[in-house]
Amino acid sequence: MAEIGYRDNKTSNPVGLADKSRRLEVSKTRSLVVFISDAHLGSGSDSLQRERELCRFLDSIKGHCSQLFLLGDMFDFWFSYRYTVPRGHTRLLGKLAEMADGGTKLHFFIGNHDMWLFDYLEKEMGAVMHNDPEVIVIDGKHFLIGHGDGQGHLDHNYDILRRIFRSRINQRLFALLPPSWTFPFARRWSDSNKLKHARKDTLRYLGDDREGIVIYCKQRLQKEHLDYCIFGHRHTPLLRHLGAALYVNTGDWLLNRNYAVYNPQDHSLKLYDLQKGEITGC
Repeated sequence: MAEIGYRDNKTSNPVGLADKSRRLEVSKTRSLVVFISDAHLGSGSDSLQRERELCRFLDSIKGHCSQLFLLGDMFDFWFSYRYTVPRGHTRLLGKLAEMADGGTKLHFFIGNHDMWLFDYLEKEMGAVMHNDPEVIVIDGKHFLIGHGDGQGHLDHNYDILRRIFRSRINQRLFALLPPSWTFPFARRWSDSNKLKHARKDTLRYLGDDREGIVIYCKQRLQKEHLDYCIFGHRHTPLLRHLGAALYVNTGDWLLNRNYAVYNPQDHSLKLYDLQKGEITGC
């Protein structure tokens, strides 16, 4: 297989890739399936550089990627006004449109930061939008895929907040406010929440009984057969066996540059760091 990945300018080394269940059958393919989450574009002084790195990575895989799964929080905030497109992110949007036009199927699972994308990506580039975790069959394997916020219901305050944010009535009321008000407010809220979570040192694996996504996956596994459970949200790259299924958390593209790849040629699912290569033993 051709080398995939771009060369890191710092090291000159190739960065390579060697009920709620609406079951979506995907035709068998020998091309790669790639999973990325949590770029939080628009947040931080390095957002533009982060976006450029992400676009270079996408450019390196576009000829080999049959499906690209964006697992939420790719944007730190987004609200789809009827006639207004948020400023920024033009490089990523253009690259996604190019990949879609080239035959890559795009999936977007909304996160807790970009839950108000609505149908923008669907109409502009044919992306399949997902509001909740779904089981998708790829290469005969059953993948449970989602962003991960609110799973396991360990934070009841967040459960309430999530219902408020997802309320159609509240969304319509929010849309009445001008973007010059809503975007600055939302970004200040987002930044304060990220700082709070960083202070709590939650960006690490907390144990099976304190990880909402793991609790949720175990509950699903009691009811149905799953081969893989792939989520983002936690900003913690992780590979962990849950019985016969493999749980993969895709980490983030905010502080790290993580992604996961399923290769139908050898039926393998691997987790990577853009700079360090394959992640094992986590």
